[in-house]
Amino acid sequence: MSKIIRIGTRDSELALWQANTVQSIIEQLGHKTIIVPVKSAGDLVLNKPIYELGITGVFTKTLDIAMLNNDIDIAVHSFKDVPTLLPAGIVQAAVIKRGNVRDTLVFKDNEEFLSQKNAIIATGSLRRRAQWLNRFPTHSVEDIRGNVNLRLQKLEDNPRWNAAIFAAAGLGRIDKRPENAINLNWMIPAPAQGAIMVTALEDDEEIRAICAEINHEETEICTTIERKFLNLLEGGCSAPIGALAFIKDEEINFTGVLLSPDGSKKIEVTRNEKLGEHHNLAQFCANYIIERGGKRLMDDIKNSDRKINIFSTKKLTEDQKLLFHKDVVSESTDFIKISLNRIHPSVLKNEIENVIITSKNGVESLTTNYSAAELQFKNIYCVGRRTKRLIEKRIGPVKHAAKNAKALADYLIEFMDGTAVTYFCSSIHLDTLPTVLRENNITVKEIEAYQTKYDGKTIPESVEGIMFYSPSTVESYIQENDAQGVAFCIGTTTANEAKKYFSDVRIAKVPTVESVVELVNEFYL
Repeated sequence: MSKIIRIGTRDSELALWQANTVQSIIEQLGHKTIIVPVKSAGDLVLNKPIYELGITGVFTKTLDIAMLNNDIDIAVHSFKDVPTLLPAGIVQAAVIKRGNVRDTLVFKDNEEFLSQKNAIIATGSLRRRAQWLNRFPTHSVEDIRGNVNLRLQKLEDNPRWNAAIFAAAGLGRIDKRPENAINLNWMIPAPAQGAIMVTALEDDEEIRAICAEINHEETEICTTIERKFLNLLEGGCSAPIGALAFIKDEEINFTGVLLSPDGSKKIEVTRNEKLGEHHNLAQFCANYIIERGGKRLMDDIKNSDRKINIFSTKKLTEDQKLLFHKDVVSESTDFIKISLNRIHPSVLKNEIENVIITSKNGVESLTTNYSAAELQFKNIYCVGRRTKRLIEKRIGPVKHAAKNAKALADYLIEFMDGTAVTYFCSSIHLDTLPTVLRENNITVKEIEAYQTKYDGKTIPESVEGIMFYSPSTVESYIQENDAQGVAFCIGTTTANEAKKYFSDVRIAKVPTVESVVELVNEFYL
């Protein structure tokens, strides 16, 4: 080729090393080249983590523009920084033989901090952050940005940090790996980590032919699998996704992982396929992750920049979260904490004619320390279908179940045998049931079966609706927050408490969490 090949690159020391490596290989084929350094947005904006910049291909976009403007002929990238979908008109032209794929921990003094409860690790990668917190959940992870040299200096200058995480290939290529460094063989690297990728214009056949001569086939096969896995999970470069494929004895070994950003959830897959029969490997592994909760995790990550608009005062399961309308961004936590009491044996010494149980917690308290045979109850009355099912599963038949405490009181006044009841209740409960019964000459013996403690938190101002499941959750909420938005309530008793504070109170059709979710969804139709 007679013309000089213009090689575009970022201007960091590592990027220039990579560009010089590609330049050397191309020139060995007899071509003339020149390096064209370009600054990227990722190099210019150093005060935010990469995953907060909101730019796809934060380190590659400027080079893409330069290529489309015909200012450069090829661009050299750290392959892990390249989006899985390239801009129209630009193609992957070559992958250079891969270097060290691992992440490296650079630490101060010694490694004793690894066994300590409180340690601070620095990284700007969401993937590294998530995997570290999954392994060391009591540690703290703080952001660090900049090129390799700058990050090494920041680590040295910050007295609070114990260590920082780097790509092993980056440290090795510019000969900056400190003595106090260990490879994290347990940490699954970013897809295509340690590889150098070259892009070119799709219609520049001459340049693409030259690049094909420097392509390393084994690296291309492995990185293609890793990046297809990433693409199928719909993850960008900053998603907490790890993937590693390598070839050994004519077999491809693959490991992939998806985590929640805080590391509390982790879904991992490993699979081996014979070389040549591996074309569905990425699809199989991505499906495995998705089917085991991966879709919900990815949706949560994508929605992380959207403001929370619905808050549940009860921790929701993953299946319950999946029921929400697409416009709902929810958060949930338990606003009350329950601790079961030890019920004295004297209470249960003789058969009790009439028993009232108004929650599953009451059932748990009774059955934690006593068998069904020891619970000699002639007539059991309860509130709620789920409480009824649990009683009949663990204790015995229920004579009557009502929708709420007031309805149960009305039933007992008219139909109950005898004039006394034993009520297994919480330390915090409404007086509706015992008051109505006593007013109608029914003796009520209250036994504190469990303790309910308020554990509310302040919710974001963006919240438009609160999901409540008991009067106690309403009271706990009000202790920490003003009444705002819509109160979505599981039943009438809860709604009556919410009406003391909220102007817009809505009641689920049936007293289940799923029905409260349905109520929320109707609000967003």
